[in-house]
Amino acid sequence: MKIESIRIGMRVRHPQYGSGSVLSLTHHAAEIAFADGHRSVAPETSGLEPDEPAASVTGLTVPLEYFLKQTVLETVAALGLEKTDVEIEKLGVRWHGGRLVLHPADTSLQAKEVPLEVFFHKIVMMRNQLRVLEQKLNGHPQLTDGDKVELQQYISRCYGTMTTFNVLFRDKADHFSGKAE
Repeated sequence: MKIESIRIGMRVRHPQYGSGSVLSLTHHAAEIAFADGHRSVAPETSGLEPDEPAASVTGLTVPLEYFLKQTVLETVAALGLEKTDVEIEKLGVRWHGGRLVLHPADTSLQAKEVPLEVFFHKIVMMRNQLRVLEQKLNGHPQLTDGDKVELQQYISRCYGTMTTFNVLFRDKADHFSGKAE
């Protein structure tokens, strides 16, 4: 293993000493904390190998920071996740700081109280998960078009059922409708 490919804090594996963590580096050696103590090891001649997942990107023509940010943003979008502070902005102003209270018919049971921001977050996440489900369904290679249409109707009915919660949204563009989005 070349000394240039090692960084402080990296987990490495030595054939004799096992796994360890790199503490410091010099031009030709790495100080590594192994289970039985610290050792100075020459990485290029000792058989030292990485002991953690690694990635190599060749031909990268953008700054690494930009590449990583774009990768994270695309992953978040593909998973249907949103920032919670963005979601709260979509909540109608009249509901900010509000509470949802559920009173059971049985008076011996306690009422359940939930901040509206928490409830709203759950509704938005459900919408996002329906969108992801819809994308996966439409892109599924083994379903026939007929199967996709049939399953799409169930998703549309879910959106229709959730129109009850449109009153919580500030903008009509964020409302649920009776059709898949």
